[in-house]
Amino acid sequence: MGLENGFKQTDVGNIPIDWQVKILGECLFRNPNYGLNAAATSFKNSLPTYLRITDISEDGKFLKSDKVSVDHPLSKFYYLEEGDLVFARTGASVGKTYLYDKNDGELVFAGFLIRVQANKNILDSNYLKFWTQTNIYSNWIRANSMRSGQPGINGMEYKMLPIPVPPTKAEQTAIATALSDTDALITSLEKLIAKKRNIKQGAMQELLNGRERLAGFSGLWKDLSLGEIGEFRNGINKGKEDFGFGFPFVNLMDVFGIPTINSKSKLGLVNSNPVDRSTYNLKRGDVLFIRSSVKPTGVGLTSLVDEDLSDTVYSGFLIRYRDFDVFDHLFKKYCFYEEGFRQKIMDASTVSANTNINQESLKRIRLSFPTEKTEQNAIAMILNDMDMEITSLEAKLEKFKKLKFGMMQNLLTGKIRLV
Repeated sequence: MGLENGFKQTDVGNIPIDWQVKILGECLFRNPNYGLNAAATSFKNSLPTYLRITDISEDGKFLKSDKVSVDHPLSKFYYLEEGDLVFARTGASVGKTYLYDKNDGELVFAGFLIRVQANKNILDSNYLKFWTQTNIYSNWIRANSMRSGQPGINGMEYKMLPIPVPPTKAEQTAIATALSDTDALITSLEKLIAKKRNIKQGAMQELLNGRERLAGFSGLWKDLSLGEIGEFRNGINKGKEDFGFGFPFVNLMDVFGIPTINSKSKLGLVNSNPVDRSTYNLKRGDVLFIRSSVKPTGVGLTSLVDEDLSDTVYSGFLIRYRDFDVFDHLFKKYCFYEEGFRQKIMDASTVSANTNINQESLKRIRLSFPTEKTEQNAIAMILNDMDMEITSLEAKLEKFKKLKFGMMQNLLTGKIRLV
């Protein structure tokens, strides 16, 4: 059925002629109400869990990693129930939604959230949840949340949200079920990826500390300071007028959270001369350390230079480490990311406005490693295989997310009918 046959143009785009556009207020069991205005407290099992805007992910899930509680005599009036959907009403996250899931436990919703409950005879609450994840909904939020101060939408305004509604509850439920099944696949894959990451983290701690030796290796391990087995050099400092032209330049953000750098990396440009490019050159096997970070966990993060980078220099916010040919190339990608080594970096850093590390502190940090490069490489290959498996799963996850997005665009506008 094409757009020219059996469809009509509406405020939410082209929809089948037997669908209606209803406003949210027509589909509710009760009027929207605002959440509890109270301070959050440290999480306690004896207190209800507090649901704030920041506890909701962009895809509408309850983030349980940093739960808080609320201790207030009126909490009992703000517990979420089955079928309740909350909308964020203010700030950068305005429009974000969460449909209550009893598996998330008992939740009290906070004051910057608005609760609605769909009338079960008119609108499937799961259908409504998925509608609030579409581009059409996002566009409506942007158009209706403009304020002279920060963005916001109140309960009366949310009641004017237009929703394309299939003629029967059975069709709504079929659409919601199909999308929920896809969500379940995405969630299971996310859990598998998290599990694989935890397994890799455990393997790193065992293998990179010598607590578990690989079969066939019994050589000695050394424990030496970084200054004994390599040399450090701070990066180049230039005025802002020197950026944007010239030769390739590795900046702080080219390293932050990026394990390797190579010729495919999208680098900026800096006006460097031949002496600069000789002094601050980058060769295969160099490791770049971040000197300064707002968060302590960011200081000393490393990126391995994967190949000789011709005519490329690096920022003064970075420190280059060049070992005396004691490490296998791939081994360096992992040994500086091991949890115990990262903790040594943070312990050696200083805190002012930012958290900082310098050459002298880095030189004193000790590292335990196998003397045989073959063992180093064997360890690195195991970890690299784990990385490749995780990368493959992440690519699969992205495909599922794109599939869900495409399904929403088609199912929630009636381009594909399930009943």
